[in-house]
Amino acid sequence: MNAKKTTALVLAAIIPAALALSGCSDTKSGDVTVIELVQYKPEAVAAFEKIEQRFNETHDDVQLRIESPNEAMTILKTRFIREDYPDIVGIGGDINYSNFLDSDMFMDISDFEGISKVKPVYTEMENALHFLPVDGVYSLPYVANCAGILYNKDMFEEHGWTIPQTWSEFIELCEQIQTEGIQPLYFGYKDVWTCLSPWNSLAVALAPADTCSMVNSGETTFSKEYRETAEKMQTLLEYGEPNPYAYSYNDACTAFARGESAMFTIGSYAVPQIKSVNPDMNIDSFTFPANENESDNVLTSGIDLQFCVMSECENKEAAYEVLSFLCEEETVQIYLDDQNAIPCLEGDFTLPSMLDGMRSYIDSGRMSDFHDHHYPSEMSVDAMVQTFLMDKSENAVDTFLTRFDTEWVRYNRDLIKKVRDYEKGASE
Repeated sequence: MNAKKTTALVLAAIIPAALALSGCSDTKSGDVTVIELVQYKPEAVAAFEKIEQRFNETHDDVQLRIESPNEAMTILKTRFIREDYPDIVGIGGDINYSNFLDSDMFMDISDFEGISKVKPVYTEMENALHFLPVDGVYSLPYVANCAGILYNKDMFEEHGWTIPQTWSEFIELCEQIQTEGIQPLYFGYKDVWTCLSPWNSLAVALAPADTCSMVNSGETTFSKEYRETAEKMQTLLEYGEPNPYAYSYNDACTAFARGESAMFTIGSYAVPQIKSVNPDMNIDSFTFPANENESDNVLTSGIDLQFCVMSECENKEAAYEVLSFLCEEETVQIYLDDQNAIPCLEGDFTLPSMLDGMRSYIDSGRMSDFHDHHYPSEMSVDAMVQTFLMDKSENAVDTFLTRFDTEWVRYNRDLIKKVRDYEKGASE
């Protein structure tokens, strides 16, 4: 293992007491090559069991073994340090991918034919996750999720409420709903990660898509780019449950399912949880109307699952056979049906009905990645946002933005230096 890999992964990994999922990848049993795929979404285990079974029933020369552990990212980091590599990993399009790519963990798969099926918008999102420009292709974006506002469709039809297209229309709608004695929104901010759902949906529409890269380059600051996002996060509090920090994500899903609010500021991934409470609920969604001009609004969507072949994989041909199977429309549809996801690949797919209100944005590629996909986990931006929202002082926004800039430098010092040294060298 080269020094770059070792240094980056030792810094990134937190070694658990129990080293789980130790395995042997790319083993051979007679004339059969075993390909091990480790994926990070345990909630999708049922879909992956179907996919594994279909593959193994239709292939004689390659056997696919899919592992879907809890705490998969910690386990993967542990395995990488031990040089115990699977052949393929299924991970999200976020900072973990950026760190692994920067550590030379992945194989260049630019010669894999399935890459041509990836929608351009998701190729752009993957490229934006590179700390520095790289030659080649290192991931196959597979499925995405999206976030905005879920709404109770029956309630909207009963009261004659119309879907807002601008921020002013949205606030007017919230006021109207309140006047009729109904709570407009639910948040569930006790679980700090839920704070990032409306945060991302506002940020993608109000700040540049490459804000984090621009900050690393010294071109701007978060104090400049995130002020409107922060101010509108404060405004939203006027239309949600009292003391949202006392209610969890599960509480919010349950309350929305029981009709205690007309809308829920969350992603499509919450629908299965909501329907577990109220299976008959008629849910639809719309893109967060963050701007005063509808044409400036964009849908928050990011790569939720992508496949990467490890650079240590000994049988590239067998790994590509697995990727080809994963790209088949029938295989993709298995995952979409199970997880209410959006395909990153071109094809004739059926999307869940609760995405109907976002469909025009999806079809036109009018989307931008979650900003938090670029935040280091150690920075705990979700907790920072929660603390900010609880701050009732007059200078809360300034305090929060100053802290954001300060903490960003603290947790990204080495990356900032790397980016600026690269840009300095490129300009000489």
